[in-house]
Amino acid sequence: MGCEMAETAGPAAPRAALIGGPSEVLSTGDIQAFVRDQLRSAPLDGRSVCVLIPDGTRSCPLPVLLPAIRQALHGRVSRLTVLVALGTHAAMSEEALAAHLGCEPGALAERYPAVLNHAWWDRSAFADVGTISAGRIAELSGGLLHAAVPVLINRAVVEHDVTIIVGPVFPHEVAGFSGGNKYLFPGVGGRDLIDLSHWLGALITSAEIIGTLGITPVRALIDEAASMVPGERLAFCLVTKSRAQDLHAVAFGDPQAAWAAAAQVSARAHIRYLDAPVPRVLSLIPARYDDMWTGAKGFYKVEPIVADGGQVVLYAPHIRQIAVTHPAIEQIGYHCRDYFVRQWDRFSHLHWSDLAHSTHLRGAGTYDETSGERNRVTVTLATGIGEDLTRAVNLDYLDPAEVDPARWAADPGTLVVPDAGEDLYRLRPAPPASRPAL
Repeated sequence: MGCEMAETAGPAAPRAALIGGPSEVLSTGDIQAFVRDQLRSAPLDGRSVCVLIPDGTRSCPLPVLLPAIRQALHGRVSRLTVLVALGTHAAMSEEALAAHLGCEPGALAERYPAVLNHAWWDRSAFADVGTISAGRIAELSGGLLHAAVPVLINRAVVEHDVTIIVGPVFPHEVAGFSGGNKYLFPGVGGRDLIDLSHWLGALITSAEIIGTLGITPVRALIDEAASMVPGERLAFCLVTKSRAQDLHAVAFGDPQAAWAAAAQVSARAHIRYLDAPVPRVLSLIPARYDDMWTGAKGFYKVEPIVADGGQVVLYAPHIRQIAVTHPAIEQIGYHCRDYFVRQWDRFSHLHWSDLAHSTHLRGAGTYDETSGERNRVTVTLATGIGEDLTRAVNLDYLDPAEVDPARWAADPGTLVVPDAGEDLYRLRPAPPASRPAL
């Protein structure tokens, strides 16, 4: 398997090594050889290394990648810690971590002696590396926000010489594409920056920013915060095959360069185009999403292809809670962006990331005091969440027992999306109008 170099924009931009492509499937041997080769030439001898990995809500073949990383670093580094980039997701149990990393039950500690959940709920877990000023936030956000924000990060990152990010890149509703420095912020960052970055994405709107290549305002904010973190950073940015644990591609290098190379591949592998809007979408939410906060990706990724007045049904009988780690969302409910913006005095004291999640799941809409809230599409939950609560949070309810995905798939007006939440669906751009002959 050949290896090529990919460049980010700019004459002095860093380079990333890349194997694979959007139509390829890499073998285990190819992946592990690439990992070992890249780390062999990295200056890591005698240094401490913190490896950031995703939690179970991301498709990522860690049982293939981590053994190769451990083998490449064994006997070379002074200390190796694996840190799960939870953001504000629930902590993974030892049993779940063992399965996530490909270990037999009870064998996790022997193979990986130092595996930590990012303890985002514990203030003592963070180091303060500075503040981004209100003026700089205004520059990065294009004037949408003007508020200073402290930059807090898990102490494990600053207490190691080198951080190696290992994680997939997908179209993302807040940053444009996930991965890269996003494993630092929000992955192992503090709540203040999480709130500000997510609300910035919500102000731009998910439908506008999702799947946008290049440096979006949110990505610029993430990179700014990352530049304040001491120590060296490297990244393996992965492009996972849809509905599988196989990899299309792996990029390695500086996190920004590796992310940019992987995002280019993800844009071709993870964005599916339709020629016309559809009246109804049935998103089949996989088990890796265990509450509505994470399972809502089944809406974000299909909103762009739903016709005005159409419907998205999120089918997830296994989901029984709105948000395990964000209970305030249940009190806020789900509303469009303008509902909050035009009533900012009522909501500004709440966590802005909770408001952002609300807008992301409710989608595009308008609000004014006279007409109230008007939303572009109907969002219906066919989940284990009861009807009373579903309607109380401003969503429609459907008994999941009434949903037969095979029958719905036979309806020409319905698109059924299996394993929803990672692939993005978009409308194909209209061809440019031809000019009349002179």
